[in-house]
Amino acid sequence: MKTSLFSRKDFQVAFLALLFILAIAPFAMAITAPAAGSFAYDVYDIGVNQMLKGPIGFVAGVVAIIMGAAAAIMGEVMYAIPAILGGGVLLKADALVTSLGALI
Repeated sequence: MKTSLFSRKDFQVAFLALLFILAIAPFAMAITAPAAGSFAYDVYDIGVNQMLKGPIGFVAGVVAIIMGAAAAIMGEVMYAIPAILGGGVLLKADALVTSLGALI
């Protein structure tokens, strides 16, 4: 008779996964915005400065928030929440690019 929802093996796998995550956490680093003339600055400039921080990112963020608000008014909360959160992320994408860590 099984009394627990999780078996002993499930706990062992979860514990090993936690240890693995803690072992690789010091290697996570956030990127720093490249300066003009450095490696891949042109790609960063087009992707982040001209698209995300520019009118394309602003319009996409506002449209996503409006779509989320419209979905919320229609009572479809499960569609509204990701749209509003995604719109907010697009509006603050420049800060997120340099604050999120990346495993290298």
